[in-house]
Parts: sequence; structure tokens; C-alpha cells
Amino acid sequence: VSAEVLMDSTTATAELGWIIYPSQGWEEVSGYDENMSTIRTYQVCNVFDNSQNNWIRTKYIRRRGAQRIHVLMKFSVRDCSSIPNVPGSCKETFNLYYYESDSDVATKTFPPWMENPWVKVDTIAADESFSHVDLGGRIMKINSEVRSFGPVSRSGFYLAFQDYGACMSLIAVRVFYRKCPSVVRNGAVFPETLSGAESTSLVAARGVCIPNGEEVDVPIKLYCNGDGEWMVPIGRCMCKAGYEALENGTICKACLSGFFKSAQGDDRCRQCPINSRTIHEGATNCVCRNGYYRTDSDPPQMPCTTIPSTPQNVISIVNETSLRLEWNPPQESGGRDDVVYNIICKSCGSGRGLCTRCGDNVQFVPRQLGLTDTQVYISDLLAHTQYTFEIQAVNGVSDQSPYSPQYTSVNITTNQAAPSAVSIIHQVSRTPNTITLSWSQPDQPNGVILDYELQYYEKVHQ
Repeated sequence: VSAEVLMDSTTATAELGWIIYPSQGWEEVSGYDENMSTIRTYQVCNVFDNSQNNWIRTKYIRRRGAQRIHVLMKFSVRDCSSIPNVPGSCKETFNLYYYESDSDVATKTFPPWMENPWVKVDTIAADESFSHVDLGGRIMKINSEVRSFGPVSRSGFYLAFQDYGACMSLIAVRVFYRKCPSVVRNGAVFPETLSGAESTSLVAARGVCIPNGEEVDVPIKLYCNGDGEWMVPIGRCMCKAGYEALENGTICKACLSGFFKSAQGDDRCRQCPINSRTIHEGATNCVCRNGYYRTDSDPPQMPCTTIPSTPQNVISIVNETSLRLEWNPPQESGGRDDVVYNIICKSCGSGRGLCTRCGDNVQFVPRQLGLTDTQVYISDLLAHTQYTFEIQAVNGVSDQSPYSPQYTSVNITTNQAAPSAVSIIHQVSRTPNTITLSWSQPDQPNGVILDYELQYYEKVHQ
């Protein structure tokens, strides 16, 4: 809550010089406040004369954009019953008025000393009245009352106080308006905003995101009520990626070197994960160090990882022209849990000459690439042939490395194997008692075929 003072009689260092009407009414005198500080006050006590109508008018007060004016009055009133032989016209109240004007036009006769053109604000009554004055001249009972009026629209105004038969002292008058101070709320800066024309008014103020903040919900608003209090926040701003909120959300500070923040929000900056670093402040992610990588699906808070080492302890079991390979996982997975294995098959013939990739006829169970288990069954190899098998270990970042996958190789030689089946038989000729047949050599003889065995049987008549 904030207030802007337009006029305060207690700060006057000389006579206030307010206009008095009539001259035998109010009187400006020096007095003391509750702290025993010297102040200028106005007093009146014509309680023994009937039909009193005594006025005092302040100097011209500029409103400075305010729409509703508040007046704090400190005063004392003598208890009529404590005055001997006082007539029935004695009062313990006074009236407060105001008059608006675009310039300082008042004279001793203008505005006329009457309600209309003066606008009455209220009749002011004392909560406590006094019945005597102490030996030091101090008044024992000081009342404090606040009244407000509006809307005001001219450049300024005058205040007037009317006495109609009281014994009282107007000790201090403070004129002010309410305003909501500039504030940072919900990540946005709201400017100083004057309260509205009515006590129930809500004045909307638009907010601007603090530096390095970004809107989340729009519009960004706060409302200033009649008491100069902010209320009803709408919308908010959050620190953008690379910045975190500090000092109760009033600033967005860049993440320090070695820290990052990947997205807009209330999260704090996080330290770079293992094997990564930042290259400047305000980083939204950390860059992997040389030899370490991150996949597109890896979250930014995940450590950078590298390629796995070679598979270990390979065991090969040859059975004629088939093979079972088993191995242990690599000692280093590269920091990942998505290691799989590829089998590269190379045929080296009978051991002479260069090795070449195996043909498509070689079968791998369950498959040749992307194995999750540490074993594979290989069949349909050639008999009496030397093979080299490379077992590669790869993971999610292997394709980002400029180096080939790490592998362990094993050399095997297949054994003798039965020839493959004869696929086609042709009938050459036939007589009532004989039949002549022919056939081609099996696709895979797997050595020298010594003989063929022919089986036949007589058809069973149905």
C-alpha cells in the first residue's frame, strides 16, 4: 500500500495562511502535537454566541492525476457539558467541504461561503472529547478521522472546514491519494498505478515480463483497489531456457558456466551431466566432450555416453556345417544400457586367398544384426571351409562415432557334412518291366559322393 501526499499542514515552517471567514471565527495559533512538536493549528470557540458559521479554506491543492482524494484530520473538541453556562447551540462536530477548479481562482469572497458551490464530504464527529487542558497547554484527547471523496477531474481543489458552534482545535490536515506501487509479481513488472475514483474501483494494470522472462499465460494483469493494494493477478511470466528465477522471482539470471536449463519454467539451473560442458553462460544444454555423444532421444540431463568396448570370452561350437557362438558382454558399455550385437560372416575358403563376405544362403538364428542376447546359431555353411566371424558391440551412439564398432573375431573350420538332397529326378525311359531314371548332383555335395541309394515301393491300390 502506498500513498502520495498532496498537502500536509504539519510540515509547514511558517504560518499556514489559510483564508478565514468571518475574521472573528477561526484563529491560527501555534500548538503542540502528541509528540510535543510545535505545529500551526486553527482554533475556534464561539460557543456562547448563537448561529455560528465560521469557515477556513486551504490553499489551492493540485490533484496530480488522482481521482479519489483522502483527507486525514487530527482535531480535538471540547465537551459541551464541561463548559459552564453553555447555551444549547454548542456543538461537538464540524463539516468538511471541497471545491474543484482548474486554476487557483479563489478570493476572499469566491467561491461563496456556502454549500453549493462547495460540495459537502461529511459531518465530522469526535470519538472522544476533552473537558480540560493540562498545565502545559496540551490537549488531552486528539481524534483522528479520514474521509475521502471523488471522482475529481479538475486540475486541483480547495478544502474548507465549517464550524457552527463548537469549541475545537484543528490540529493537522493531511491530504493524499492512494496508489499501488510499482511491483514485480508473477514474473512481470507492473507500473505504479493510481487507485480508482471510487473506493470499490479496480484499476487494471498491464504487466511486462522481467528481462529474460517469457509469457506463459496472457494477458498479464494486476488490479489496484481503492486502498492502494494489488489484487486479482492474471497471467504470468517464467524465465526462459538458460535462465533461472532468483530473489523471489524478481529477476531471471543466466545459468552460470557449467550449468544449464533446457526449457522455460520455474526449474533451477542444473549442473552439466557427466562428460559434458557449457561454452557460455545462459546455456540451454551442455555440449558433449570429445569422444562422447548424445542421441536425439536422450534427455539433456542425461550424461554423454560413448561406444562400448569389445565383447569378451567368445566360445564357438562347430557341428559339421553349423555353428553356435556365445560370448560375454563388453567390459564397458559406454554408459548406456542399449548395447546390441552384430555378426559379420567372412568366408575364407580352404584357408588360401582373401576372405569375402558370406552369401545370403548362410542362416542366422534369431538374426544376424541387432542381437540382444549373447549367442547366435549359424547354419548352412560350406563343409571343409574356413570362416571368420566378427562379433560387434554397438549402442545408441555408435553411429555418431567416426570409428568402426569394437569387435572380437573368431576363426572356425567346418567339418564333413552329408550332401544336400537330390532335388529333381527325371524319367528317361520305361518298359513293362523296366524304368530308366536320371538326376543331377546335389547343390551341396559336401565332398566326393561315393554312391547313391535308390528306394522304391509299389503303389497300394485303394
